[in-house]
Amino acid sequence: MSCFFISMKIEDEIKQSTFKNPFQKAVINLIFTASWLQSKHQDFFKSFGITNQQFNILRILKGQHPKSTSATEIKSRMLDKNSDVSRLLDRLAAKNLITKQVCPNDKRAADITITEGGLTILADLEKRQSEIDGVLHLSEEEAKQLSNLLDKSRG
Repeated sequence: MSCFFISMKIEDEIKQSTFKNPFQKAVINLIFTASWLQSKHQDFFKSFGITNQQFNILRILKGQHPKSTSATEIKSRMLDKNSDVSRLLDRLAAKNLITKQVCPNDKRAADITITEGGLTILADLEKRQSEIDGVLHLSEEEAKQLSNLLDKSRG
């Protein structure tokens, strides 16, 4: 069984034939591709009943497990720094994927812990990790190169 994909250039995707310079083209391509990738992730996580941001929080909490952590710490580690962490935590708690307990030292803060249900969802996601990893259609070497270039671009 052969598997192929049609590579669309950014010019075709956004119906723009020229750019001021290669830097403008690269930035537009990066923004477009990030949006496309986010949409692919959204579709993938939807089948598990969570969002991209909720997945990010569950991964952060899994890294802390069995210890708890604060919303402030979670926010500092989020991929999307504009996320409403309080709302996301409330939704995860309503799904019984995390627990929130009032911090004994600071009544305004909460200690947040992933539940067995949260760990189960992450384990189920991990079994299908190759589906989401393969969305970029890159070799391992190309993925490393892309990651290095993105790191470099942030200076």
